[in-house]
Parts: sequence; C-alpha cells; structure tokens
Amino acid sequence: MLHLSKRWSTHLPILIKVVRETKGPILEIGSGIFSTPILHWLCSESGRKLVTYENEPEYYKFAKQFKSRNHKVNLVESWDEVKTDKHWSVVLIDHEPQFRRSIDAIRFKNNADFIVLHDTEERNERHYNYHNVWPHFKYRFDYTLASPQTTVVSNFKDLSKL
Repeated sequence: MLHLSKRWSTHLPILIKVVRETKGPILEIGSGIFSTPILHWLCSESGRKLVTYENEPEYYKFAKQFKSRNHKVNLVESWDEVKTDKHWSVVLIDHEPQFRRSIDAIRFKNNADFIVLHDTEERNERHYNYHNVWPHFKYRFDYTLASPQTTVVSNFKDLSKL
C-alpha cells in the first residue's frame, strides 16, 4: 500500500490559484497523486490542454488513468526529453530526482508565465539546489502557509498580487 502524507499536497492552494488566473496550456513535470487529478479536472472543466510527464513507471501507471483528448500523459526515460520549444501558462515542477528540479526550472525560464516549484524551504536546499534558480527570474512569490513550502517564479508576470 502506498504511504500517503499531507506534505505531498502543500503546493495545491497556490497551484490552484495560479491555474485559475491563467487560460493557456499547463505542463506538469512529475505526476502526483494530488496534483495530477486536480490539474486534470481543472483543465477538463475549461477545455484546457494539460501535458504530464513522468519517469517513474508506478506514477506513470497512475497518471495515465487521466489521459484524455485534452490531457496527454507521457513516460520519459530522461527529463531532457521534455521539450522547451513552446510557451506554457503554468509549469508545475515536482519530479525526481530532486536535483533535476532546479535544472528544469531554468530550462523553462523563457517558456512559462508561471513556474510552480514544490519543496522550496531552505532546509531542503541541499537536495534541490533552488538557489541556482532564483537569479534567473524577475519575479518570485513564496507560499509559506504550509510546509513544505512552494515558490512561484516568472519572467513575465508580476507575482506581488498572489
């Protein structure tokens, strides 16, 4: 049986807020038992495009249940397979291995209105290397009402009103 933790869902309040403030396509890098269903249903009700990438077979098996006309679910061997050649309204980055999160956030710095990064509190810095991300973005908002924390970054949208 899969062990569930409320810590896995602390990014949902700010993720939902950002999704509701946008209208374009959404990219989920790393599926999740909380984020994938929420994003799927939020996008379904408005007919928005959602693309999910996963590299873990067990999580992919879960995520592919949500595959639909508007929701593509892809299994990748390497995160480098996720292309950065289109613009996204929202990119959620919450995948493994942990060190890849900072790399992929930087990869999408010019291709996303909002990038949502989970697990951004300072005590986990050694795992995620988020300090490498911050200098690449004009705007940053830290959602600190839940732990682990979530940060939204952007080079296109002022985040001061989040």
